[in-house]
Amino acid sequence: MLIEEEKEEEHNVKTPKPSSSSANKDASDGFETASDGELGPNESDGETQHHVQLQETEDLAAFKQKSLEQANEVKLEGNGLFGNGQYEEALSRYELALQLAPDMPSSVELRSICHSNRAICFSKLGKYEDAVKECTKALELNPSYMKALIRRAEAHEKLEHFEEAIADTKKILELDPSNDQARKAIRRLEPLAEAKREKMKEEMIGKLKDMGNSLLGRFGMSVDNFKAVKDPNTGSYSVSFQR
Repeated sequence: MLIEEEKEEEHNVKTPKPSSSSANKDASDGFETASDGELGPNESDGETQHHVQLQETEDLAAFKQKSLEQANEVKLEGNGLFGNGQYEEALSRYELALQLAPDMPSSVELRSICHSNRAICFSKLGKYEDAVKECTKALELNPSYMKALIRRAEAHEKLEHFEEAIADTKKILELDPSNDQARKAIRRLEPLAEAKREKMKEEMIGKLKDMGNSLLGRFGMSVDNFKAVKDPNTGSYSVSFQR
């Protein structure tokens, strides 16, 4: 307020121009310049905001680390329950561990293990479809996770998904070319896959035959008037009409 009153007096009273020494004295009389008054508080606010942001970052990192440690403890509890054959209870602990684990790079291993462990629990309970889903989640986090690949291949085989089981087993061999068990599994699964393909073909032909009879019957014919012969070289079929 004192500064504003002095300015008003300057408009009303003509005063001589101050000398340089007087100007220097005025500049040092204790009055803040515009830059002094504006920059000081802003710089202080900026520093305060920086410290607040830094503290929040540190607090968040500490919280995530604590959550990761808690998730690991819960996972270990699940391991104990699994070892005692309490598969349903183990499933719940692994699920809780997944909920506690923060979504960050350092938790990828823990989360993939929990999904894989849930898969083996489902397999023990005979829920192979769920086992496949959990293994897939584990592999999405860690594509080279061997245990998840093995467990998914086993679950696929139980479901008679032989082609899928072979694909997973081949992936195991890619990751571990010295894995003889995987090589033996492929030799065992390939005939099963071929037999299933043939069975599916026969079922499809049977359905087509029933459909054909329902249509041809209107004309006094049946699909028995048509003979399909398989070419042993190509596996394709040729059809001939017989009365």
